[in-house]
Amino acid sequence: MAYTKFNYKTIKALREAVKLCDVPVFQPGPFGPDVKDGKTSIEGPHYPEPHKWYAQVSIRGGVIPKGSRVI
Repeated sequence: MAYTKFNYKTIKALREAVKLCDVPVFQPGPFGPDVKDGKTSIEGPHYPEPHKWYAQVSIRGGVIPKGSRVI
């Protein structure tokens, strides 16, 4: 799982941000920090808060591109 650089508290907030700009992502732990291009899952809010939402997104160049679909 990956995270957005900004700690979005809701999936709605992430969707609104992607409408306006590219959203940088990262992978914590030994598999990161870069996220490979393609489809991946994003979760939030960030640890140590309990994850309340999950989304599937497409990554290009380490970001969720502006205008992308967030499922």
